Amino acid sequence: MAQTVQYRGTGRRKTSVAQVRLTPGEGKVLINKRPLTEYFGKKTLEMVVKQPLVLTQTEGRYDILATVKGGGVTGQAGAVRLGIARALLKADLEMRPSLKKAGFLTRDPRMKERKKYGLKGARRAPQFSKR
Repeated sequence: MAQTVQYRGTGRRKTSVAQVRLTPGEGKVLINKRPLTEYFGKKTLEMVVKQPLVLTQTEGRYDILATVKGGGVTGQAGAVRLGIARALLKADLEMRPSLKKAGFLTRDPRMKERKKYGLKGARRAPQFSKR
């Protein structure tokens, strides 16, 4: 039985985690077993997901199967983008300079700040009155 070549990449953003598999194919993108257009709906989010492919000119070369959990749609799109970039790097190491320059290999470290005791939120203090 012939083994098909697969490249895997994991992407994270905020609380979203995406596991991405790249297989040689004709360019189908499935996210959680649904087509890209159906899953995200917004053109901007579809564009975010496809950015690494457009940059490296590999748009019709790979089929993408992504499983994404947690967070909102924007965070999920960012996580899938990072996963695709990391998987493309495993497929061809020559793409590293262009992906790095565009910032697609950098994990966005911004997270929600935790609530502190004595406060109503992360930084919001209870209302103060002198009298």
